[in-house]
Amino acid sequence: MQEYATANIRNIAMVSHSGAGKTMLGEAFLLYTGAINRMGSVEDGSTVSDYQEEEQRRGLSLSTSLLPIEYQKHKINLMDTPGAPDFVGETISAMSVADGVLVVVDSVAGAQVGTELAWSYASKFDLPRFLLVNRMHRDSADFFKAMNSASQLTQKRLIPVHLPWGEGADFKGIIDLLDMKAYPIGGGAAEDIPEDMQSAAESARAELVEAAAEGSDKLLEKYLEGGELSGAEIMQGLKGVVTGGLFVPVFACDASDQVGVKQLLDAFLELMPSPADAPAVKAQGAKREEELKASDSGPLAVYVWKTTADPFVGKITYGRVVSGTLKSDRRLWNQQKEIEERLGTLATMRGGEQLPLETLYAGDLFTVPKLSETGTGDTLVDKGHPLTLPVPDYPSALYRVAVSPKTQADASKMGTTLTRLCEEDMTLSWYNEAATHQAILQGMGDQHIDVAIRKAEEKFQVGLNVEEPDVPYLETITQPGAAEYRHKKQSGGAGQFGEVHLRVEPLPEGDFEFESAVVGGAISQNFFPAIEKGIRSVMAGGAVAGYPVQKVKAIVTDGKEHPVDSKPVAFEIAGRQAFKLAIKDAGPVLLEPVMNVRVTVPEASMGDVMGDLNSRRARVQGMDQEMGRSVINAQVPLAEMLKYTTELRSMTGGRGTFTMEESHYEQVPAHLAQEIIDARAHMDEEEE
Repeated sequence: MQEYATANIRNIAMVSHSGAGKTMLGEAFLLYTGAINRMGSVEDGSTVSDYQEEEQRRGLSLSTSLLPIEYQKHKINLMDTPGAPDFVGETISAMSVADGVLVVVDSVAGAQVGTELAWSYASKFDLPRFLLVNRMHRDSADFFKAMNSASQLTQKRLIPVHLPWGEGADFKGIIDLLDMKAYPIGGGAAEDIPEDMQSAAESARAELVEAAAEGSDKLLEKYLEGGELSGAEIMQGLKGVVTGGLFVPVFACDASDQVGVKQLLDAFLELMPSPADAPAVKAQGAKREEELKASDSGPLAVYVWKTTADPFVGKITYGRVVSGTLKSDRRLWNQQKEIEERLGTLATMRGGEQLPLETLYAGDLFTVPKLSETGTGDTLVDKGHPLTLPVPDYPSALYRVAVSPKTQADASKMGTTLTRLCEEDMTLSWYNEAATHQAILQGMGDQHIDVAIRKAEEKFQVGLNVEEPDVPYLETITQPGAAEYRHKKQSGGAGQFGEVHLRVEPLPEGDFEFESAVVGGAISQNFFPAIEKGIRSVMAGGAVAGYPVQKVKAIVTDGKEHPVDSKPVAFEIAGRQAFKLAIKDAGPVLLEPVMNVRVTVPEASMGDVMGDLNSRRARVQGMDQEMGRSVINAQVPLAEMLKYTTELRSMTGGRGTFTMEESHYEQVPAHLAQEIIDARAHMDEEEE
């Protein structure tokens, strides 16, 4: 692989809904530029980008593949992202290092939920984009219907650069409005536009020229005065409107017929910005914020956008040289982890193949193996010039499972393996839930979690069981309560004695307070730590249903001790039992986590979704309209949301999306609380 200067690099994220044909389009680019000599197929598992075993097994892209394409003395770093909504984190990571986006829609299905999701993130990153209507040979293909479905996603105008030359079984190629030529399927030589399409092509060409004129005041003035724009002027104007986000050019293509591929590659070079043209990145320096342009002479700053674990090579780190130049065998400072890392041989990946590189210039993408601590989102810099690059916002988890090791050997490796999986994927996380004593793995959906579990088994040889997680309820009290308990044990030898009188009260602020109101020295000071220890042990294990107790103040009011038999252990037991009794006297209740939920659905699904949310004890906070879709903001108990990802997709034909984050805890309704307490008691009986 050659080395390329910043101006000759294009970083393009290729996004779509699953099944729109991105992976085969990548194959077509590689074949056209001579990187491969035959196209693979998704069905056979022989494509360059879907090289992982799990991707081949599912016939589905699961992670972003880097496909560097060398064309016309340029390098196009094409990133083939997954289309399934569960793997949106991969799309976000790719867009964080892209300078442009190719949105691919199927000629029959048009824009789908994955398209909407990808388009919204392209807008958040404010990236120039192309729309490609792909697979024009399919039965029922409809270029304009597919284009119009995408137009519902944006307020920007969509301007055709290509027209299809026939559709479906009659698809013969494309009409390129830039050079007003027809290109037949199979990659044949350009032809004159067929007579029956001449009028449509001229009309569409006029619209394209008008759009191009808006990219430059000088061109617009010339156009309005009736002057004809040259081909070079049209390209100059189009670059302005694409980079400025005024219009979205629309292309037609069919990868399997090798038509539209060359034109799309040319458009990448001519219309998409190089890293040098992209906006500066704001980095946090030691004392002030710095704006970094993609310049070889700038301070070295590398952003890590992806990490993977390879069973043969080990950990592979993917980075972008945001500023400066980078050479192999160099030491860099990890600003987040505050450690030094030695970078060995630099390379770029073409799917699963490593292509070594010696020097990388600003804006280029690369990989390096075996970095010890560096993870996704980290910044690598010269130690003498510390900088921290911004990390994009990733959506919060929507789907949770409880995981446990299959064997004792798996138990010792489970925590490390889960951590490594989460380092690779910013939308995957795990934690130990104190309230339920479960390890919780959370991600974007059941498919996302299933892939992570399989990866743990195949890449790290760790077997994990999966089950629905328990809800992390809490216990608290609603009124003051009091109790006393005497612990007395005489069984030969030294005895045990301790008596504790205890009052408990609701605590508005904080989780727990402990104090003594004992007068006259009824209990010696050295026994109070033992009493508190006993109380805290009940708080951790629960007094009513086995869930942690919070927001309680415990006051020791009186007690008794024995000059010989009183010991710390006796007062620990007495404190524990007195606290349990006092809690039962203080109106104990269960608290449940309540989530802030934002649901976005098509208007037609609004009634079904509202009815379903009401059945989940939701409190609707408000409703809104956004780009022709209904948005519902509600607060819903977590217990009602455990499988909502799957159920919402089923209700809305996959077009509904939602976000969820924890809001607060509130009291469980009495009839439900009793069911939870009874179920917990039944579980405890079975365990005994």
